[in-house]
Amino acid sequence: MYVVNIEDLNGTDRDVKSETWRSRRMVLAKEGVGFSFHETTIYAGTTSTFHYQNHYEAVYCVAGRGTLTSEETGESWDLRDGTLYLLNEHDKHTVRAEEELRLICTFNPPVTGREVHDENGVYPLVTED
Repeated sequence: MYVVNIEDLNGTDRDVKSETWRSRRMVLAKEGVGFSFHETTIYAGTTSTFHYQNHYEAVYCVAGRGTLTSEETGESWDLRDGTLYLLNEHDKHTVRAEEELRLICTFNPPVTGREVHDENGVYPLVTED
């Protein structure tokens, strides 16, 4: 059994920060369960564009308000507590946070924690040895 508290991740290599977001990775590929599980905070007043060409991601909003926009279609959706979005077609998307957003995210294949967003917002496919 594996048990972790989100606060135990603060300041570790599972606590990844950028100018517009912070992601605490609770489950990674090394846990060997076929997905990764993260709590991500998107800071109020910021805009972030992501494009996971090598991963599927499900995102569930548990706090805050913002907007999700598909970069392919221009379609937008409100983000608020109770909203889930699934990037089932490797959708390039932009998240605008009106208020700080608290998001619960799962990735398949799981991320290792060593990925870095490239200039297009893409994570490379990195696997555990």
